[in-house]
Amino acid sequence: MSSPPARPAVPPGPATRPGFVLVVDDEPLLLRALARILAPDRHRVVLAETPAEAEETLADPALDVVLLDLRLRGADGLDLLDWIKRERPEVEVVVITGHASIESAVDCMRQGAFDYLAKPFDDVHRVRTTVQKAIERRRLVARNRELEARLGSRPELIGRSPAIRRLVRTIESLRHNESHVLIQGESGTGKELVARMLHETSRRRGGPFVPVDCGALPESVIESELFGHERGAFTGAVGAPGLFRVAEGGTLFLDEVGEIPLAMQAKLLRALQYKEVRAVGAAAPVPVDIRVVAATHRDLAAMVETGRFRMDLYYRLHVVRLEIPPLRERIEDVPLLVQHFLAKHARSDGPITIEQDALERLMSHDWPGNVRELENVIESALALARGPRLRAADLPIGRSRAGAAPPQTAARAGEAALAQLPLSLEAYERSALERALREAGGNATDAARRLGIGRSTFYRKLGKHGLRAHDDTVSGLVDPARIG
Repeated sequence: MSSPPARPAVPPGPATRPGFVLVVDDEPLLLRALARILAPDRHRVVLAETPAEAEETLADPALDVVLLDLRLRGADGLDLLDWIKRERPEVEVVVITGHASIESAVDCMRQGAFDYLAKPFDDVHRVRTTVQKAIERRRLVARNRELEARLGSRPELIGRSPAIRRLVRTIESLRHNESHVLIQGESGTGKELVARMLHETSRRRGGPFVPVDCGALPESVIESELFGHERGAFTGAVGAPGLFRVAEGGTLFLDEVGEIPLAMQAKLLRALQYKEVRAVGAAAPVPVDIRVVAATHRDLAAMVETGRFRMDLYYRLHVVRLEIPPLRERIEDVPLLVQHFLAKHARSDGPITIEQDALERLMSHDWPGNVRELENVIESALALARGPRLRAADLPIGRSRAGAAPPQTAARAGEAALAQLPLSLEAYERSALERALREAGGNATDAARRLGIGRSTFYRKLGKHGLRAHDDTVSGLVDPARIG
């Protein structure tokens, strides 16, 4: 009795956690072949010959990747791709077809496909690595959403200074705009936070937000990191899609874009101009659908003048420019930021408030590290503090800098009375309402304008805190002496 023909050996694949893969193809032999190719990686693989057979699996929330034939018997694979990206946008789709062409690849990428494989599968390793990279991207997006959910709702700029209110209004006005954005500001001012706000308020919020620190990437690998590389493109290369393709359908945040070398700037310009990237070692470019938000603490305009940054790239990134003010220029936001960080880093033994002299010292500091430095100071002080109140002696910073505003003047700029409030945003809101009323002489319209909110919102907040307004003057639980 003759032994059965030996199956072709399947090379070992990348070490990874198994995923959940659905294969949709109307050729039973190809389905079985793909099942054998993926078997060594221990993925859970479901096979379907028609969209109807795939329906139940497509509804499974654990599904990671769909391998989808473009030409199905009695159905159009592109229609199913469109349905998946509309109803299950988090699921990655790898298109497989025996009719490979640049045109069909472009159509698939525009509709959200992760990658494109042509039959027959001569390179078994490429099939397995492509599936694995799709699974990794799916998990990356899920992990980002989980972290955002754990941190609370949308990212938010903390502050009520005029500069911060203008910045927030500008971000809101860009919610329907797909232009690239350049964010400029000193280190520690919150450039990544602003980039996340732009992403979360845009139509791309369902896609990934992919940050990359350009200054931390060695010049020798930056092209591969951004655009990807093919297997064998260099010694030991196993193939990777690159961060541009990882961000497909979402936002790519290029932090410290001023650190990108001049030679790479030309390639970045082409990627932005033609909306396509060519991986290292690849023969043809691949289209990408992303929004780029770039940030830098450098003066790019000055770098253009000295030839260290390309003018054409500068203007490509500079479609919309946002400037984040340093903390020393919005010192009135320090009390609210302190409240926020006290809540964020709250200890398990109960709430902590801050004493007046401690707040005065914080407001007289020049904050070279900006908001990041303030958060580190508060977190460190909480670790050292004894008792329910944060004292000046607990702060790991010195006394007022030379030439700084006197402590009482700085405290008045940020409503020093906030230091005596309990650790509660409700208490801060009431304090802000009362302060606005004092400064407006009890005029509700003027007070609402000072707070940057509408009259109806202002009246609703008054009611929430037990305050009342009749016509345009306020009465009720507000102390008339405090209104003046």
